[in-house]
Amino acid sequence: MKYPLILGFGIVAVDVVVWRAKLPGNDLARLFIRLALFFALSGVLFSSGLSPFTQAPYADVIELHWSGQILEIIWWLMGARLLTLSLDTLLLPRAWRKQRLFSDVFGAVVFLAAAVAALGFVLELPVRGLVATSGALAIVLGLAIQSTLSDVFAGIVINTTEPYAIGDWVTIDDVEGKVVEMNWRATHLLTGQGNTLIVPNAVAAKAKITNNSRPGDVHGVALVLEIGPEVRPRSVLDALERALTGSNVILSTPAPYARMKRTTANSVQYEVVAFVDDMNKKLAVSNELFDLCYRHLTAAGVALRALGVAAPALTSHDEKEALLRRVSLFDSLSSEEVSRLAKHLTRHEYQANHQILAPDTVPDSLSIVHSGVLSVSVVEAAGPREISRVGPGEAFGEAGLLAGIAMQVSISTLTPSVLFQLAKDDMTSFLKDHPEVAKQMCQLLAYRQDKLGKLAMPMPAEREHDHSLFQWLIGKVWNRHALSDDAGSN
Repeated sequence: MKYPLILGFGIVAVDVVVWRAKLPGNDLARLFIRLALFFALSGVLFSSGLSPFTQAPYADVIELHWSGQILEIIWWLMGARLLTLSLDTLLLPRAWRKQRLFSDVFGAVVFLAAAVAALGFVLELPVRGLVATSGALAIVLGLAIQSTLSDVFAGIVINTTEPYAIGDWVTIDDVEGKVVEMNWRATHLLTGQGNTLIVPNAVAAKAKITNNSRPGDVHGVALVLEIGPEVRPRSVLDALERALTGSNVILSTPAPYARMKRTTANSVQYEVVAFVDDMNKKLAVSNELFDLCYRHLTAAGVALRALGVAAPALTSHDEKEALLRRVSLFDSLSSEEVSRLAKHLTRHEYQANHQILAPDTVPDSLSIVHSGVLSVSVVEAAGPREISRVGPGEAFGEAGLLAGIAMQVSISTLTPSVLFQLAKDDMTSFLKDHPEVAKQMCQLLAYRQDKLGKLAMPMPAEREHDHSLFQWLIGKVWNRHALSDDAGSN
C-alpha cells in the first residue's frame, strides 16, 4: 500500500472532525461511523507493517519512523476512547449515562491501560519497572487523596444501589433538594431556596437518605402540633380529622391520619400526616393544612398557646364575637358594632351529607361556619364537580343577603357541622343604623366577585353596562334593605 502514513493520518483527521463537529447528530450513528474509521485505520496499519504491537519500521528514516510511532500510539488511544464510548452507549442504562460516574472511572482505567500498552509495545520501554515505580507512586498519591478516593468508591456504591437518581427530591442529613447532577465525587442538590448544595459521596453513603420521589405518585406531608395536656385527646383528634377532611387536594389513598405522637412534661404532641400526588404541592398543602388545623382546633375550643398558661374561658357571647371577627366581610366593623351584630347570630347544627344551599337559590341569611367541613360544588353536564371546601371562620351567602343575588353552587356538609346565621331582617336593621358599613361590604363583595368570576355569583342581565360593579351592588343593597339615600350619602 502506497503512502500508508498519509492515509492513516487522513483517517485520524476525519475521526477528529466527526468527533468535534458531532456529525451526525445521532450518538449511535456517530459511534458506528467512528468504529468504521477505527477498523479502517487498523487495516491500513496492519497491511503496511505498522503493527501497534511492535515498533514502527523505517528506522533508517527518522521522520518516517517517528510518524509511524505517533500513528501507532494514536491507534491505542483511539481504541481506548471507542471502547469507552461503546460501553457507555450500548451497555450502560440511561440513568448511569446521565450520572457519568461509571463512564469516567471506566474511561480512566482503559486509557491508563492503553497508555501502558503503547509505552510497552510501541516505544518498547521497560514496563515492569514502570509498573513497579507507578505502584509506589500510586501509594503516595493514594495517601494524599484519601478523601477523594473515598468519594469515588462511595459514588460507585451509590450508583450501584441507586438510592436516588437525577431529578429525584431527596433529603440527605436533614437537607432537602432536587438531584441535578451526580458525578464521581459528589451529588449536587438544588434546594428549595434556589441554591446548589454539594454533598460529597462519602457523606451521602453514610447518611440517612429519604427519597421523596419514590413512589412517584405519593408524597407525604407531616405536621407536629403541641397541645396542652389538660385537653382531652379525643377532642383534639376529632378536630384534626375534620381539618384533614377540609382539603380536597389531599389524597384519599393512602388515607390521611392524625395521631398522638408523644407526651412531655408540659405538652402532648400530635402528628397530622397527609399525602399529595405532586411534589410541587407539598408546600402549599402544608401551609393550608396548618391553617385548617388551627381553625378546627379553635372551633373545638382548643387553642395553640404558650404552654403552662391557662386558656381563658369563652362565654357564648365571646364565641359569637370571635367568630364574626374571623370573617373578612366584617373587618371594617368596630368592636361595638361587632358586639351588636353578634347578638343576632343564631346557632344551627347539621349532620353529615346535609344540603345547606341548593343551586339557583337566593340565600336570605349569612351563614358562618363554626365547626365542621362543607363542600362547594357546581352542577355540570358530566355531573357535580367540587370546586372548594369551606371550614371554620368562613362565610357564604353574603351576595344573597346583601343584594339578593342567587348562588349558582350547591353547598352541603361533609361532616357534622355547626353554623351561625345572620337573618336578612337583622342585617337590615343593622344597616339602617350603619349605612356606611353597607358601602364597605359592597366594596369587599365587588372585590371578591372580581376574584371568583361568574362561577359563584353571576351578574344578572339587568345590570347596566355603564355602571361599575360597585355602583350596581350599592343600588341593589339600598333597594333590598330599604336604606335611605340621605343616610348613604353621609
